Amino acid sequence: MKFGLRGIRQLMKGLDHPHRKFQAIHVAGTNGKGSTACMLAAMFTAAGYKTGLYTSPHLLDFRERIRINGKQISEANVTRLVRRLKGDATKLRSTFFEVTTALAFQYFAEKKIDIAIVEAGLGGRLDATNVVTPLVSAITGIGLEHTEILGKTIEKITREKAGIIKRTVPCVSGVDMPNARRILLDVCKTRGSTLVDFGAMKWKLRSSTLEGMVVDLRLRDCSIENLKIDLAGSFQVKNAVIAILAAQIAAKRMKTTLSEKNIRNGLSRVRRLTGLQGRLDVVKKYPLVIADVAHNPQAIQSLVGSLVAAGFKKVDMVFGVLKDKDYASMIDALRTIVRKCYVVTPKTERARTGIELAEEFRFRFVHVSGVDSVSRGVQRAIESSDGTPIVVTGSNFVVAEALAFLRGKKYLTINQ
Repeated sequence: MKFGLRGIRQLMKGLDHPHRKFQAIHVAGTNGKGSTACMLAAMFTAAGYKTGLYTSPHLLDFRERIRINGKQISEANVTRLVRRLKGDATKLRSTFFEVTTALAFQYFAEKKIDIAIVEAGLGGRLDATNVVTPLVSAITGIGLEHTEILGKTIEKITREKAGIIKRTVPCVSGVDMPNARRILLDVCKTRGSTLVDFGAMKWKLRSSTLEGMVVDLRLRDCSIENLKIDLAGSFQVKNAVIAILAAQIAAKRMKTTLSEKNIRNGLSRVRRLTGLQGRLDVVKKYPLVIADVAHNPQAIQSLVGSLVAAGFKKVDMVFGVLKDKDYASMIDALRTIVRKCYVVTPKTERARTGIELAEEFRFRFVHVSGVDSVSRGVQRAIESSDGTPIVVTGSNFVVAEALAFLRGKKYLTINQ
């Protein structure tokens, strides 16, 4: 892994700067950036725009990362573009993510998309995606994650995320911590940008189930009542507000409009229009198996809150994490709702061993039912089910492996 824009800029130069040939919205943040990016793509697709979507990581298929109007890039196009990039990438010793980003931008340019929704990979300032100059930037939130790379304080991480803010380009912020918000305000002031804060917006949750929710929103320039969002979890309301605000700003800068009908049609079909997976996903009904890619304390807390709001007092859990995660805090958040835990070790050298996790759960008086591979853990949870919901979480790797097992597909690890 390496950071810095020199490598990606050289790849872009070799391709004649494809990132300058389409409009874009750039999304960064500790949690929620993937969902927010997909909401944005869904709204623009519903409005009739040819919309590119670049996200990471993938779960089961590399091609999930690069889509146009929800359709994955073809294998033939991946092969063709990799061959085209191979020479420069080898010479420059490009990273996997640099090559993938260059491939995506070249594909979007070739297909003459109207707008690209680009999710930052890690951080922002030195992330390969930061070569784009967007219509609007969005920072969903700030938390302590990847501290060995981004810094060990909220302030340092905020400055890294704030690196996506470009001169005179508005930024929509979901950041609610005062110290982090002050930094964003300072960066925007220095760069002549406007900070649009979601905090002044108001909403009312009308209903919430695992199929989605209905909310009333009061935004800066409009109110939308009975808005259906087909993603579960009340935390998605904040992501939806950020997405709507960013979409409205982008549309205005494109000298067009995004109607309330477009917003409704997009947000009610996010999964269908973008292929989003692993966000409080019901992946099996009998017994009920829910998969969620929560992989840090903040995300786990949101997951627990959403499960409680959905009426679940206790769940059985299939849980595994990576070495660099604050797993003790994650387990602290889970202990109130987990009845029994199937501790698993995903197929990656970055995984924390199940033995360590089991000790932490037992220390908190949570029953641990063995230490297994992901597939075996899911299988045992299903075979032992007495009707208690089963939740698979802790890592993208764990969710990906579980989905592959449940769908009978071959799993290839996603170390990148």
